[in-house]
Amino acid sequence: MPLRSFFGGVHPIYNKELASGAAVEEMPLPKRLVVHFTQNLGAPPEPLVKKGDAVKKGQVIAEARGFVSVPVHAPTSGMVKSVDVFPHPVGTDLPAAVIEPDGSDEWAAECNVERDSTGLDGEAIKQIVFEAGLVGMGGAAFPTHVKLSPPENKPIDLLIINGAECEPYLTADHRLMLERPAGIMEGAMLFARVLNVSETIVAIEKNKPESIEAMRAAAAEREGVRVEALDVVYPQGAEKQLIFTLTRRRVPAGGLPMDVGVLVQNVGTAYAAYEAVRFSRPLIERIVTVTGSGIKQPANLLTRIGTTFQDLITQCGGLVNDTGKVISGGPMMGVAQYSLDASVTKGTSGIVLLRRAEIPQFVSDACIRCGRCVRVCPMTLNPSALSIFIERMDFDQAAEYNANDCIECGCCAYVCPSRRPMVHHFRRAKAELRKAARKAG
Repeated sequence: MPLRSFFGGVHPIYNKELASGAAVEEMPLPKRLVVHFTQNLGAPPEPLVKKGDAVKKGQVIAEARGFVSVPVHAPTSGMVKSVDVFPHPVGTDLPAAVIEPDGSDEWAAECNVERDSTGLDGEAIKQIVFEAGLVGMGGAAFPTHVKLSPPENKPIDLLIINGAECEPYLTADHRLMLERPAGIMEGAMLFARVLNVSETIVAIEKNKPESIEAMRAAAAEREGVRVEALDVVYPQGAEKQLIFTLTRRRVPAGGLPMDVGVLVQNVGTAYAAYEAVRFSRPLIERIVTVTGSGIKQPANLLTRIGTTFQDLITQCGGLVNDTGKVISGGPMMGVAQYSLDASVTKGTSGIVLLRRAEIPQFVSDACIRCGRCVRVCPMTLNPSALSIFIERMDFDQAAEYNANDCIECGCCAYVCPSRRPMVHHFRRAKAELRKAARKAG
């Protein structure tokens, strides 16, 4: 089977060499942590703390509100100095608790306790995953326990562990696979137990040969597990493209991977599940890649949730003189930041810093109907037509052209000679369609 088998895609300059050789370092505990309550897709958790409260490391500071929600935990022990709105990486101000560490880093009594997981059934594992606040760590931040709960009429027969990490610059998953492959594999096996599947594929792009070797060694004695090396093409790591590449199963328009019997989890999520189930550790830290030509010392840092971007940048030697843009995530799907007071959330995989000379200086122009965006769209949409409908505020027509199926990968914008802000158009359309659906419902 050919490795590259999905339609479209692009080959951006990856620049992974800037940080791929940097072993994971532990980020020193900062003087303050800004812990956002909204860190998952779905219902935002309900805050439980107020100014002046003392907290322990791993203590729940915001409880889940509804099924599609997860709790948030204190990343360290200390004092809640305030509860207010602060810059969030998504590009707006949202509620957060500011925690001033007390220096003892003392765990809550129920946390950091080793557990024998061999006798746990699927429901017990899911409950632990929920209580630990796990979300998809590839960027989507969808609650993991929800993803592990497909309807009875949609059984899963294949688990895919996603280590493709196709976004340029980012190397957090690569370093995790290279340095902690056994933990990832343990987490994958926990997911397989929950889903009762006998086949698991670990998928990694071929530009990470060391990760492929490490994960193959970890999977060597695991029955039903194999590691697949994939062609390097963006967005190889997108769920629907990854599924089609590996299985030739096509997720239907408007559908989900469960519709074709597949569930996809990121390698970071698998490792977090291992930590939660085996050691009673909630999701309070993650690896963040800080990279790009605009930072003096690119690095992969094991970072507490709530660490500000400014603190990460300072740890990496600071900005170069002509840094012009700071992006949360990668350059294709990330969000440009308006403040370095934004802080790391569970979905923050990296911070990319670019020099001014690397930032295109342009004003978008009218669509010239060249068709380049159509040729590269991995969802086989018509981005050109969609963007025109959206400019006209014809959201009903955009819906008919399947705007909701856009995965916001940015391939269309990457190749557009008119420099049209395609992804911004599609995000606006999806927001307007959600608003209309709420009014209608």
